Amino acid sequence: MTVETERLRSAVAVELDRARRRTTTLTEAVDDDDLVRQHSRLMSPLVWDLAHVGNQEELWLVRDVGGREPVRRDIDELYDAFQHARADRPALPLLNPAEARAYVATVRDKALDVLDAVRLDGRPLVTGGFAFGMIVQHEQQHDETMLATHQLRTGPPVLHAEPPPPARVPATGEVFIPGGPFTMGTDTEPWALDNERPAHVVDVPAFHLDVAPVTNARYAEFIDAGGYDDARWWSEAGWAHRQRAGLGAPLHWRRDGDRWVYTRFGRTVPVAPDEPVVHVCFHEAQAFAAWAGRRLPTEAEWEKAARFDPATGRSRRYPWGDEDAQERHANLGQRHLSPAPVGAYPDGASPHGVQQLIGDVWEWTSTDFHGYPGFRAFPYREYSEVFFSPEYKVLRGGSFGTDRAACRGTFRNWDYPIRRQIFAGFRCARDAEPGES
Repeated sequence: MTVETERLRSAVAVELDRARRRTTTLTEAVDDDDLVRQHSRLMSPLVWDLAHVGNQEELWLVRDVGGREPVRRDIDELYDAFQHARADRPALPLLNPAEARAYVATVRDKALDVLDAVRLDGRPLVTGGFAFGMIVQHEQQHDETMLATHQLRTGPPVLHAEPPPPARVPATGEVFIPGGPFTMGTDTEPWALDNERPAHVVDVPAFHLDVAPVTNARYAEFIDAGGYDDARWWSEAGWAHRQRAGLGAPLHWRRDGDRWVYTRFGRTVPVAPDEPVVHVCFHEAQAFAAWAGRRLPTEAEWEKAARFDPATGRSRRYPWGDEDAQERHANLGQRHLSPAPVGAYPDGASPHGVQQLIGDVWEWTSTDFHGYPGFRAFPYREYSEVFFSPEYKVLRGGSFGTDRAACRGTFRNWDYPIRRQIFAGFRCARDAEPGES
């Protein structure tokens, strides 16, 4: 057994533990009645998410990788996300909070036994610890989903965190991104998921991109200008949804006299003008961009701005380079319970000076979710392939609720264009003028 293999085992164990500690924080912050309650029909009860992460860990690490006997085969169907819509899950005979906690603890003990014994090479599922990394990311993704559920619950605050850092540098205007080819996606990131693969060359025409995400102050200008009442700025589908849903401001905003306030994790405070706007759907983002005389970036434009280094001609792992995300780079991992003001993370800027591409808010792009050329589903079609459709739009960059293990320059998220409960915002782009270089 090599030193490198032992380091990998230790790193995997640390990441599994880090994800579980976050899950524990999110589920023990509320009482059992809150755990089993459905706070929104868009979300599962927290206790479903808790047992679901354990069930996925059992399926992949205990049974598949480890070849061990099932812990609870009888509950597989209850925690299969494709079998039951979120709205229907409260009516299922779910494990109660005590049973769910005992179940995930038993599964984790067995998964760690597997980690100690299994070879981390040979078949693709275990090479580089892939299956363990997939489970880490899965749990962290559900932790972000549970954080969104916390945002939708009513009652006094139960989550606490330090405020994000203040702005350190100006972050206004736009930058010019020259046209040309770059490598999109990855063949080398060991825990990259199937929809991030394979690496392929994309030729992107020159464009301009906002230095920072659109702020609350700028978005309020759109509202004050009657943007929600003017069909000119909305697509046909967007206008129909705006009317049907009665949209008039980002989710959780409301008027308080002559100012906007929002309720965030049980606390109602004035809207911070310099924070990225969050809880807007794709249609709202697209309408704002049209009103501003701009557009949303394509997914390829976003990734080129985030990864391409013109000095070397190669694509980085992150905007700041190949180093793993540190606190100075980005607002990730529920370290704070809000986006940071624009200009708060200059150390995370891209080579072209684009800021906060990672963390703070997921950023809507104009691209439909699809597979890259040469895509191959791995290790199962239901992770990505079954969602490839114009019904879903791609989001990039992660949010303040996204963990660093589930966020990198190639990571792709997707959702329906009407979704607002997710921690999503946007930035704008525009085409370069003819002859501009």
